[in-house]
Amino acid sequence: MTDPSLDPVPSPAADPAPTAAEPAKAGIDWIAEVRGLVLMLLAVLAFHSFVAKPFFIPSISMMPNLLVGDRLVVSKYPYGWNWTSASFHFLPRATWRVAGATPQYGDIVIVVPPNRTDDLIKRVVALPGDRIAIVNGRIVLNGKPVPQTIEPPVQIPADDDMRCDGVPCYVEAFGAYRTRLPSGKDVYELPTYRETLPNGATYQIIRHISQIFNNVPEQTVPAGHVFLMGDNRDHSADSRVPEWEDGLGGPVPLSNIGGRAEFITFSLNGSEGWNPLTWWGALREKRAWTSLRPPILVPAR
Repeated sequence: MTDPSLDPVPSPAADPAPTAAEPAKAGIDWIAEVRGLVLMLLAVLAFHSFVAKPFFIPSISMMPNLLVGDRLVVSKYPYGWNWTSASFHFLPRATWRVAGATPQYGDIVIVVPPNRTDDLIKRVVALPGDRIAIVNGRIVLNGKPVPQTIEPPVQIPADDDMRCDGVPCYVEAFGAYRTRLPSGKDVYELPTYRETLPNGATYQIIRHISQIFNNVPEQTVPAGHVFLMGDNRDHSADSRVPEWEDGLGGPVPLSNIGGRAEFITFSLNGSEGWNPLTWWGALREKRAWTSLRPPILVPAR
């Protein structure tokens, strides 16, 4: 007879190890995604409207200092804010200004003309209260001719791939000045002058033909206005030119000034395509990070 206590005791069936509950797969929170996208777009628009925005040069009116294809940064705050500050100019045209300030002689500014909604870029050559006339292509400011000295012809790369309104930018305006350098490079050698405004701001301009806007009767710049001109004096629709010829129609209200050009970020010569890989070969040398603030000539003591 055997002792029951010695009989093997069957082991209970092993319970399966407890497993952690698998979390349910969360769906995409589309409301949060859209909110994040909207906030990001609002931040970009706010930066463009209140701090700075990029700008592209589409015309020859500011040569030789700005070339077609230059990309630059425009700061929005130097003269305060107004209806032009909004990136897309959706605000109604008005005269209000916040923290308004007056540009300095020689500043390159962005302006929205009365008859257009797109930005133009010009240089400030007369301030509120100034008397200005143009005599044989030369600025006469408060009865005194602005110094204008001849400089060696500036050399502008031919850039035959660059188009303005569908046609080569430089051929019609400067064809007679095209030349080939000993290196084999084609350039336009253009008649160049250096202009120096009363505060010492100095910069190059181009003058090469006789045209009607080389002579403009004297006028006084009203309070809250500035007189603007392009550096390419014979190819700029600016304050000398009436609105019906796509000009600015005289002195420009400060409420139409949208910012100050600061520096060039990069420049393309027109040979680039839609593929960003082609942009490297189209980059112009020695233009990136060029300041657009005119140097100030200190008078000799």
